Amino acid sequence: MKRTPAFPASEREPTKEVTDGNEAAATDSVNLGHGLKQRHLSMIALGGVIGAGLFVGSGAGIRAAGPAIVLAYAASGLLVMLVMRMLGEMAAANPASGSFSVHAERSLGPWAGFTAGWMFWMLLCVAVAAEAIGAADIMVGWFPDTESWMWVALFMVVFTGTNLAAVSNFGEFEFWFAALKVAAIAAFLILGVLAIMGALPGTDAPGTDNLTGDGGFLPNGVDGLVVGLLASVFAFGGLETVTIAAAESEHPRKGVAKAVRTAMWRIGLFYVGSMLVIVTLIPWDDMAVVNDGPYVAVLNHIDIPAAGDTMNVIVLIALLSAMNANIYGASRMAFSLVARDQGPRFLKTVSNRVPRRAVVASAAFGFLAVLFNYWWPETIFKWLLNMVGAAVLVVWGFIAAAQLRMRRQLEREAPDKLIVRMWLFPYLTWVALVGTVGVLLLMLREDDTRTQLFFTAGLAVVFAIIGYVRQRAAGQAGGVNAAAVVAAAKADHDDPVSTTGAPGAPGTPDRSGDGTGEAPKDAPNS
Repeated sequence: MKRTPAFPASEREPTKEVTDGNEAAATDSVNLGHGLKQRHLSMIALGGVIGAGLFVGSGAGIRAAGPAIVLAYAASGLLVMLVMRMLGEMAAANPASGSFSVHAERSLGPWAGFTAGWMFWMLLCVAVAAEAIGAADIMVGWFPDTESWMWVALFMVVFTGTNLAAVSNFGEFEFWFAALKVAAIAAFLILGVLAIMGALPGTDAPGTDNLTGDGGFLPNGVDGLVVGLLASVFAFGGLETVTIAAAESEHPRKGVAKAVRTAMWRIGLFYVGSMLVIVTLIPWDDMAVVNDGPYVAVLNHIDIPAAGDTMNVIVLIALLSAMNANIYGASRMAFSLVARDQGPRFLKTVSNRVPRRAVVASAAFGFLAVLFNYWWPETIFKWLLNMVGAAVLVVWGFIAAAQLRMRRQLEREAPDKLIVRMWLFPYLTWVALVGTVGVLLLMLREDDTRTQLFFTAGLAVVFAIIGYVRQRAAGQAGGVNAAAVVAAAKADHDDPVSTTGAPGAPGTPDRSGDGTGEAPKDAPNS
């Protein structure tokens, strides 16, 4: 049976003008590929959970919060679980390469999609630069006669190349990167539990001495817990990529639903579980926790040979995985934005089902940011990092606000597309929204995070103003576009579309792309 791709109208195959309610969609756009398999999506979701921030950055949080870092990661993990559940609900109902940007545009207005999309694009590009620099530093440590720029150039070329090829290449890279990270964290947890039980040679069960001694479970009070909470929140960035990738999978609805569901319990296992192992095995104020990193400190404590080099390999894999995923995510977000006439049109070109110009533009910005770090490490690059420091929280806010409005529309018009449902809606949606705002307010307490908050807020305001001006110039209204939500919800890769009513009637998906309501003879099968 002929089926229509589950992309917003602006990202579909037709070249004629597409009308979507009161909004004219982009023209001359084509479909992206569908080369990602379920195993790719599942591992992308897992890989997004396990990042370099967990292996290295968690040391500062432990130093600040002490054993209470377990509570900090549990609280931030709960917030992330709620955000991912909301995003999973919208992505399963309407898979799109623009993910939350598309959902925000349909629910809140084009200005919201513009703001969330370009902020996230900039966040990913700057992250690519930071990850390239971190990976190069590890390589220089192993090969001291080499220069950092050589490794940066090599990594940028390799991962730009993988993203310029078919999407299945990206999926394979991420699958194996994530598999190695999962194996590493699983091995760490197994060794840690055995050490806690005193089952490893030369180890004694520590009991609760490190959890309750030396200042107690909350040695630095609430202030320390807040610092630990802020450190933990930003370690979760990257999970959003799976909902972007879902649009290029074999079965977008089912694939993203399964990936989001399985990611939930892994958040608790990998993050909260590993933090509990660390603070149980070694004193929280051990200087090795910060100097060597908490995972290296634990492995040294239980006498694992070459612990430092082993973790450097794992961190390198995590950094390279993040580079690969961020170039991918940035390119698809840019493509989705320009396909909706919210960016420079020259990025719209697709070759061999890959938005290659968007890939090159995203990688080029990342490489430029690397150069900024070499030329002005204390000025421009730091300025860029501050501008996107809290961007992920802004995105989470848009996700919660969009889901509040889109859920009601889907319940009325297309309840069968609610494959994934937000728990206890709307109460937990409000909890997530209030929690996100609360974390932003907590950022005012610390000098570093306060600076990031102000810079990010300034960037968000600038993007929002530009988006609103563009929206007004195009004569578009804000708020829920009912026709867009319903048509997108009924466009399904996995199941035949059953429609009733006259072609082009409200609530009937227009499969032609030209307003006739009739599916073209060459409509693609999925």
